Amino acid sequence: MKTHPNTPHLTRETTAALLEARHSDPFSVLGPHKQGRSRWVTAIDPGADTLSAIVGKKRYPLERVDGALFSGKVPGTKPYLLEGTGADGSSWTYEDAYRFGAVLTDFDEYLLGEGNHNRLWEALGAHVMTLDDTPGTHFAVWAPSARRVSVVGDFNFWDGRRHVMRRRGGTGVWEIFIPGVGDGAIYKYEIVAGDGSVGPLKADPVGFGSQHPPETGSVVRDLSNYGWHDGGWMGDRADVNRRDAPISIYEVHLGSWKRIWDQNGRSLSYKEAAEDLVNYARDMGFTHIELMPVSEYPFDGSWGYQPVGMFAPTIRFGPPNEFRDLVDAAHQAGLGVLLDWVPGHFPTDPHGLGRFDGSHLYEHSDPKEGFHNDWKTLIYNYGRSEVANFLTANALYWLDEYHLDGLRVDAVASMLYRDYSRQEGEWIPNKDGGRENYEAIDMFRRMNTATYGQFPGIMTVAEESTSFPKVSAPVDAGGLGFGFKWNMGWMNDTLEYIKHDPIYRKYHHHQMTFGIDYAFSENFILPISHDEVVHGKGSMLSKMPGNDWEKFANLRAYYGFMWGHPGKKLLFMGCEFGQPEEWDHDSQINWDAAQQPANKGIQTLVRDLNELYRSTPALYELDCEHTGFGWIDGGDAEQSTISFLRRGKDGSNPCIVVCNFANIERSEFRVGVPELGHWAERLNTDAGIYGGANRGNMGGVEASAVEWNGQPASITITLPPLSTLIFQLSSA
Repeated sequence: MKTHPNTPHLTRETTAALLEARHSDPFSVLGPHKQGRSRWVTAIDPGADTLSAIVGKKRYPLERVDGALFSGKVPGTKPYLLEGTGADGSSWTYEDAYRFGAVLTDFDEYLLGEGNHNRLWEALGAHVMTLDDTPGTHFAVWAPSARRVSVVGDFNFWDGRRHVMRRRGGTGVWEIFIPGVGDGAIYKYEIVAGDGSVGPLKADPVGFGSQHPPETGSVVRDLSNYGWHDGGWMGDRADVNRRDAPISIYEVHLGSWKRIWDQNGRSLSYKEAAEDLVNYARDMGFTHIELMPVSEYPFDGSWGYQPVGMFAPTIRFGPPNEFRDLVDAAHQAGLGVLLDWVPGHFPTDPHGLGRFDGSHLYEHSDPKEGFHNDWKTLIYNYGRSEVANFLTANALYWLDEYHLDGLRVDAVASMLYRDYSRQEGEWIPNKDGGRENYEAIDMFRRMNTATYGQFPGIMTVAEESTSFPKVSAPVDAGGLGFGFKWNMGWMNDTLEYIKHDPIYRKYHHHQMTFGIDYAFSENFILPISHDEVVHGKGSMLSKMPGNDWEKFANLRAYYGFMWGHPGKKLLFMGCEFGQPEEWDHDSQINWDAAQQPANKGIQTLVRDLNELYRSTPALYELDCEHTGFGWIDGGDAEQSTISFLRRGKDGSNPCIVVCNFANIERSEFRVGVPELGHWAERLNTDAGIYGGANRGNMGGVEASAVEWNGQPASITITLPPLSTLIFQLSSA
């Protein structure tokens, strides 16, 4: 092989490969290397007319080998700096990235290789650090099919020749430490595929920050040394997330909860939400805030459900530490924070995960497995251990780095079934010929085992719309391991019922009662989510039949029924005050409407329902147990009334819930009760403070020894039209 006369260690083939950024191992050539008894320094600097190495006060010129490649002898072993000069006389001094060794440990490499690195974000991504007394950033990325990977950014003129990364063994991971690069630097990866083609620049899959869309670069973010103030909350939160705790969740889209200046103004920042949103949710009596996805996403209209930066809180509302400020403030206010997590798919944007290293790395290669026809997105290959590790570690990352109290997992049904939203011939059966996605099932079990194992006080929640068994059963009992599951069947049935004119409701009575048949098969959350008030479905208020007064009365009665029914509660923003129009992500919810008397009545009702729920063990302790529920009369279809019993663990001070979904008042209405004594009217949705007509049973009622509805005693009450009443047996 031909060499250069003055640099015999460099062949012409090596030189060409370095200059064309196609050398498979640039660290074996660039930087300091012993040649015989001499130390040679070889470097690439495309902007330099001359290049020298500086050791202390001595300067050692490097000879131009060819083009931007320089090399020369640099005596001794001390660290050196590189100094370049331009043709215009300008000069610059910098540390040579190729004089630094590998950062990832052999143990990192072992865990990465087997796809079992649960703290993946500590190995991959961009980490601000000091190496050999030199500040900089360590970059690492998984790209096993790549021929070459370079870090590019403003700091190197987006030139893929300058910082070609080191490949680590057979793991497919590439790494480099770049001196002088710090927090706030913008970067991407330039990747040469196995066939030699250069694909689009890629954002970092494990990047901790992003540019503001439509810009697509990753941003170096130093996540160390944040000062949390939530130690008390973190120590006690397990009690808040238990299945026998009162859980009432306020679902929020940060971009449209409230805007500054006017309807078309900017959204609240994380820091502003830390005050306004947290105070509001606390004052309304909710126990948790659930944030729709904040993992960085390119398109506002996806609401975050097509994420690209799974490890980056969206910059739309501020940098990562300000997102921590929001979580920290919520915890100090006694509120849990749940994150909507999207492991089901990702968009095809060129800077994203699709064909990341020139191959189908994160996604399935066959569109029958790897492409969502509904959403036009790509589907993770859950059977690849590194991909399952990526998702599991991502779940752990949010719980660890951001102190989140749980994850609501989006679109679980789409992951559990290979034929989800596909016609015959458009999907590939599992190894047994069935439709279940074994690999996704295993990933869920792995994720739930890891999250609950490392953070016992958290909760995971499945948005799952089918009858897949044991979604919220422990993994060791054959379940998927989720803590809770959204009760989509209850939601669909009851909303269909409440839309009917009261004169027709007797024909649909079962829609309000059928949910009890399966209410205790899972740990259920009753969800009135964003999906029910968008895409032409109208608002909760607009679903209600009748004139204006009847619409509000129907909605109040429905909420009373919901809070009395077994199951944890979830309500989307705006629904708590009966927003008249459906949700629009481009503007804030209708706070002006919230000031109207009827809407304020709904708002006050929801606040009081939350307070009653949280303070009444009979309404929450056995939400997930059949022993906490009993029908009084679930079959009164003709009068459209429903009555049932709720009990706590010790059985004392039970409650009864009585609903009238007819628009007829029923005076002297007899209801069976399990015990004699005074039954206090704890809540009446027809109360004047809520916008009702104050028809009810102020002061409560005394039970008499008249058997009724199969109960040993009964009470006689005034049951207003379109109302829900909750009574509780007073203590002796």
